[in-house]
Amino acid sequence: MSALSGALGALLKLVFEMINNYGLAIIVFTVLVKLALYPLTRAQTKSMKEMQHVQPMIKQLQEKYKDNQQLMQQKVMEVYKEHKINPAAGCLPILIQMPILIGLFNVLREPVKYVFKSQAAYDAINTSFMWISDLAKPDVIPLGGFEMPWILPILAALTTYFASAMMNAKTPKTDKKDSTQMTQMMMLYMLPLMILWWGKTFPAGLTLYWVVSNVFQIAQQYVIMRPEKS
Repeated sequence: MSALSGALGALLKLVFEMINNYGLAIIVFTVLVKLALYPLTRAQTKSMKEMQHVQPMIKQLQEKYKDNQQLMQQKVMEVYKEHKINPAAGCLPILIQMPILIGLFNVLREPVKYVFKSQAAYDAINTSFMWISDLAKPDVIPLGGFEMPWILPILAALTTYFASAMMNAKTPKTDKKDSTQMTQMMMLYMLPLMILWWGKTFPAGLTLYWVVSNVFQIAQQYVIMRPEKS
């Protein structure tokens, strides 16, 4: 993992040396990484889209053969085979991306270690960006003796919500609320709140990455999930 973080850190340093603005370098770096991961993201989203398409049929089979689990599984696999769906296809891209995401987290949380290699080199650059005085510190505002999440954490929470809402909007709704739907609804609201709270402790550079990544993901989802023209 350290080697992967080092490689990603080298990429961020290269982008910074070309742009000479740490905030813009993080934005460009984020876009480059998301573009590199696009084939995996597209495969994952397409697989999910196909699974959602057959979900009503699966629900009907589960109700019809609820007393015969073996026959139900057989019928479900027939539906997958008919529509050329591999139920495990959506998991592989996630497994491949996880080490990369962890590496990115390490790079942006510890830029001195993975990007600039020394505290002196990091101190020599301008780490301010727009309203943020230092991207190494959280974007917070003092309020009544407490540090409250400010603009970037709020944007991170909002973009997380909209990205999740776009995915949930594509999920077929049923009259009966099953455990999966309840979990999705809980995560729809809980995850943005968690991101908002974490934003008050994360370096602003890491939160900036999260915002840009979410915006890019929302655009990707719109392009991938839109109905295909006949």
